[in-house]
Amino acid sequence: MPKLKWDNLDDIALSLYEKFPDTDPTHIRFTDLLKWITELEDFDDDPLKSNEAKLERIQMAWLEEYQDNR
Repeated sequence: MPKLKWDNLDDIALSLYEKFPDTDPTHIRFTDLLKWITELEDFDDDPLKSNEAKLERIQMAWLEEYQDNR
C-alpha cells in the first residue's frame, strides 16, 4: 500500500475505520485523532502539516464509513 499523506484524506479515514471499526469518530477529540493518524503504519507525512479543516474532513469521511457499515 502506498504511504499515506495529508492529501489522502479518504484513504486515511478508511485506514482509521479499518483499525478502529467499532469507534464512533464523532467521539474522538482532534488531538487524539491527530495522534491516531500519525501512528498509522502507512502514514508518512509531517504531522505539523495538519490543520483543523483536514482533521474535520478525515473525521467526516471516517464517520461515513462507520455509518455505512452499521
